[in-house]
Formats: sequence, C-alpha cells, structure tokens
Amino acid sequence: MENRGNVWVFAEQEGGKLADVSLELVSKACDLAAKLGTKVEAVLLGNNVKGCVDTLFSYGCSNVYLAEDERLEPFTVLPYAKVIMDLILEHKPNILLFGATMKGRELAPRVASMKKAGLTADCTDLQIDDFEDKVNKKFYKDKLMQIRPAFGGNIIATIVNSWDDPQMVTVREGVMKMGTPDPSRKGTVTKVDVALTEKETVVKVLERVRQDSTVNLKGAQIIVAGGYGVGSKENFKLIRELADALGGEVAASRAAVDAGWISHDYQVGQTGVTVRPKLYIACGISGSVQHCAGMSESKKIIAINTDPGAPIFSVAHYGIIGDLNSVIPMMIKAFKAKA
Repeated sequence: MENRGNVWVFAEQEGGKLADVSLELVSKACDLAAKLGTKVEAVLLGNNVKGCVDTLFSYGCSNVYLAEDERLEPFTVLPYAKVIMDLILEHKPNILLFGATMKGRELAPRVASMKKAGLTADCTDLQIDDFEDKVNKKFYKDKLMQIRPAFGGNIIATIVNSWDDPQMVTVREGVMKMGTPDPSRKGTVTKVDVALTEKETVVKVLERVRQDSTVNLKGAQIIVAGGYGVGSKENFKLIRELADALGGEVAASRAAVDAGWISHDYQVGQTGVTVRPKLYIACGISGSVQHCAGMSESKKIIAINTDPGAPIFSVAHYGIIGDLNSVIPMMIKAFKAKA
C-alpha cells in the first residue's frame, strides 16, 4: 500500500472513545484527499483501542496505524511524539491534522519541532490551492491553505507552509462538519511496533483527577447567547432564565466573556466554539464577523438588539428591535403560556 503523500489525522481518544474533533477532521481530510488524489489515514495510539478502528473506517479512513502499548496510557506527550515521529519518517504523509484540544496542542508542536516542520495552530478552515511565492519566485502546487483568525480574531490569515512535509495544523473543535458514517466502509489496519526507551517514558502519571465539563454547546439544539449589550454580569440571569424556559444552553459573545460576565467555556465565535443548533437566540450581540462565523449555520436565528443597524440582523431569520430587559421576560411569559 502506497502511503507517501496521504492525509493523516491524529485520532484522539479517551478511554477508547474517539474525540468528536477527530471524526470532524477525518471528514475534512476526505475532502482534502479527494482534491489531492490521495488517501485518508488515521494514527491511533493507546492501549486496547482497536475498538475505535471501525468507527474511523466508517467516516472515511482507508488505513489506520494502530499503536497499542500499556505505556501509551494514560496520555503523555513524549511517547506519543516518538511513535508519531517514527511513522512520519517511515511513511512520509503530506498533511497531518490534529484537534486543537489540550492533547493536540501539546503534541502537535512537539512533533513539528522534532521534524523541523511548520505548524499552524487553531485553524478554522482548510483548503487546497496552488501558491506562488513572489518574493522567492517559487511556485507550489496543491498546497494546504491554513486559515485562522489572528490579532485576537480581528483579521483572518491564510498561511502556507513551504517547509518540509508534513504540512501540520491544529484545528478547532466544531469548525469542520462531521460527515455521515457508513458502517459498510472498510479499510486496512497497520499495526505499529512501539519502540520506546527510558527517555520517552521518564514522565509517570501518578494520579488522574477528571471532571466532566458542564458545558456542551456543540451538542445543544437550542442556545441563548448574550453579548455586551446585556449590560452586566447580573443581567445574564435573564439569558439563563430564557435558556431554562426553552430547555437550551447559555452562550456568550467574546465581548461578554472579556468583560468577565461569563467564562470562556461559553464563548461562541472564531475564538470560541462553533455551533449549529436548531435555534440560536442572540441577545444584545452586535454581530461581528468573528462571532457570526461561529453561529451563522444555525437553522433558525433570532436577534434581539436595540440598534436596528446591528450586523447581527443580516444573518438573523427574525429580528426584534428592542431592549432585551423587556423583550426576554415577554418571550418567557409567552412560551410558558403556550407550553
């Protein structure tokens, strides 16, 4: 099987369960590989994780490099980086994608440093295109356009890696659409001989303390989001009351998070989470490009704002021009009366 030039995805797992972002990346990798005329492969590390293989096949992987070893659980960066680096040197992928998770953000830079390759962090889009370096008078065919927000999300940068392959990126969770799995898809498994020394296993995990996040914006069907127009941290109770009445989740714009009214876990936008709920209610949110990029694909968007010229109305299906302190209580009352 020819592996040179294929698109790879680091298949992140925890307790034998694949991270959603890895499946999102497999789906995106299929699009990239189709344009390059190559294949999609996953790199799966852990212990007793072969149960994840069929899921990776169903989303489009044609091959899974399976490295199973008790020294790969729990995750520590040194052995993971060594195993992945050995695979890169042997099989020479063209592109390598990591989720911009805690594990991905620790692992990807170390692998890039070992390979002396470029790495673009926190991408929100990936495209294949030709690139002409006019300064150095070089032309690159079928390069990975690595698109990410910069300067606090105020501009969008497109980065091209002219260094040695693989072209490496980390991608934010939720920004890529997860494809539809097809259980009939099959592929091959390439078992990896894990070669580790004391140098890679010097770090030992003595104790793990886990706490599940109470925020699940990506999976929410109804989201009520508040922006700087909410006015204060205390006024966010209105956002929570409406979300509770509708059975939805609370979210926020970056301005509200920066003001300290709510934690970053609730932030929607290019520097937060990308969501696609059935209903998104934007309260006191102006509608910057950065925020809209994280919620514009919601099936129904209702905007509440006192400014009739607010950009949020350009993406909203329904707009209410008014003070949210008056509008939200009326919405709650109307919903409860109808329920």
